[in-house]
Amino acid sequence: MTELSQTGAAVGEPTTGAAPDAFLEVRDLKVHFPTDDGVVKSVDGLSFSLEKGRTLAIVGESGSGKSVTSQAIMGLHRLGTRGKNVRMSGEIWLDGKELVSAAPDEVRKLRGREMAMIFQDPLSAMHPYYKVGDQIVEAYRVHHKVGRKEARKRAVEMLDRVGIPEPAKRVDSYPHEFSGGMRQRAMIAMALVNNPELLIADEPTTALDVTVQAQILDLIRDLQKEFGSAVIMITHDLGVVAEIADEVLVMYGGRCVERGPAAEVFETPQHPYTWGLLGSMPRIDRETSERLIPVKGQPPSLINVPSGCAFHPRCPYADIPKGNVTRTVRPELEQVGTGHWSACHLSAEDRTRIWTEEIAPKL
Repeated sequence: MTELSQTGAAVGEPTTGAAPDAFLEVRDLKVHFPTDDGVVKSVDGLSFSLEKGRTLAIVGESGSGKSVTSQAIMGLHRLGTRGKNVRMSGEIWLDGKELVSAAPDEVRKLRGREMAMIFQDPLSAMHPYYKVGDQIVEAYRVHHKVGRKEARKRAVEMLDRVGIPEPAKRVDSYPHEFSGGMRQRAMIAMALVNNPELLIADEPTTALDVTVQAQILDLIRDLQKEFGSAVIMITHDLGVVAEIADEVLVMYGGRCVERGPAAEVFETPQHPYTWGLLGSMPRIDRETSERLIPVKGQPPSLINVPSGCAFHPRCPYADIPKGNVTRTVRPELEQVGTGHWSACHLSAEDRTRIWTEEIAPKL
């Protein structure tokens, strides 16, 4: 097995600069927030890469660091007073440009044009007092020296492309005049108006009914094919992951505990936390008499993350490795398959036995 360093790169590999074929490369990213109660380690040493045309799903419970990661890539933690209360380190390479050390103005120029974000709640993300079309027009004119008439034409074109009926009329509507699904489509239109090469979708289907969810996922997938964008999907919904992702990154306590090809992570997951997520997901593709298996306990406090493996207080298998290692030594990512990595003290034999004999038969 290939051993990883703290940065997430294999030992002996370079830890600076973007990977040759990666459009986005995150290396040893740390995002900490000092508070009166202590330092909140929202992201604590995260590394991954993403190529154009591929979709990476970042999954985990609330508080695992998913959204903080996406906001760090977009440079949103450095805005206003928030920037004074954050400590960021590591590297974020976007098409050969390093963003963590870049000036805020340089990141601002990239935001909207080379990278864009779809937020979870478009009603709060969009300004309630401005027409939807005006907000799309503004997003377009920030990066293009065009007149208002041409920008409005572009806004109507984008609303039509994301499936909003009568776009020439609805361009003059306010956000509250749209349904939830329509607002999400308008948010996608705004995000894609400048043809960004990286699209981050932060829980884009959480508040939508299942029919609209499917439509939004189909839309993102179709637009990705059209624009060739790299997509990061932030979600806790493994059904969404199975539908859209090429690769999966599982986060727990601000760190990556497993990552790999989506099919492999679903078929042969290697971390007990991933087993827990899969066990708590309802299945509609076959009959089952078993009850859902919840992940017992609560996510850890990011101010006081447990020592050793952060998942050990909730892990049913924490006592299998000898020498109390799960409580004293933090496991590093190790390669467990082609492009598949896991951070767990269980041996490969124990993981295989537990998965095949105890977990898989119940799913």
